[in-house]
Amino acid sequence: MNWFKRYKNSLIQLSAAVVFLILWQLGATVLNLVYFPSLSDTVMAFYQLVVYGDAQGNSLLTHSFISLYRVFAGFSIALVLALALGLLCGVNEAFYSMLKPLIEVIRPIPPLAWVPFASIAFGIAIGGYAFVIFLGAFFPIFLNTVTGVKRTSSILVDVAKTFKADKKDVMFKVIVPSALPEITTGMRIGFGIAWMCIIAAEMIGVKSALGLGFFIFSMANLALYAEMFAGMIMIGLISYVINEGFMLAERQFFKWRVEIAK
Repeated sequence: MNWFKRYKNSLIQLSAAVVFLILWQLGATVLNLVYFPSLSDTVMAFYQLVVYGDAQGNSLLTHSFISLYRVFAGFSIALVLALALGLLCGVNEAFYSMLKPLIEVIRPIPPLAWVPFASIAFGIAIGGYAFVIFLGAFFPIFLNTVTGVKRTSSILVDVAKTFKADKKDVMFKVIVPSALPEITTGMRIGFGIAWMCIIAAEMIGVKSALGLGFFIFSMANLALYAEMFAGMIMIGLISYVINEGFMLAERQFFKWRVEIAK
């Protein structure tokens, strides 16, 4: 039974997935709705789209790559600026107090509300997508960075200063390592929001002939619902893999958090 205890969570997750897939197939068969394709039809459409592509010859993998490229472009900008401002605001309360009203006014505005502006300002260029992605990813990373910096123990800072550490050493050898767990969490949340934003942006505003959002929207307009669901599955799979990558990195680099939790 040791093997069962070891793989218990994996078996539970696998069982839940199998039950969901069975219910999907049975539900689609019983309801027989044209806009609700069966699992078998969706899997077949997924295979054909990956291997042969759509009517324009673009593979589902091509659409995925384009969307990921746009996400990483905007996410990279958000990461750099959010880390820089977050660290500065975390150690300088006066600067944070000055910046906070502006942050709190812009932060509640949904990134998708900026899509019309991005369409007008940048058109279908990468800048339009990057702008929307930036707004979606910036605030989770920024706020988690500020929280992580403020959580740093003053004792650690005082000890470093006692050993004649300068401001640069205190920042990058004490504060940043201490804040890394919160920063990583902010990155994971920010990337998840960014991924949702790019799909919606490709659908409703900043459009081009490529991208998963554009693909799903096009398939829905053509009443190709199995293909539409195939695109949705690809979105979920990519999100799952990236999120698991972040989680794996957290477990590897912050093992001490697991030990404390235990």
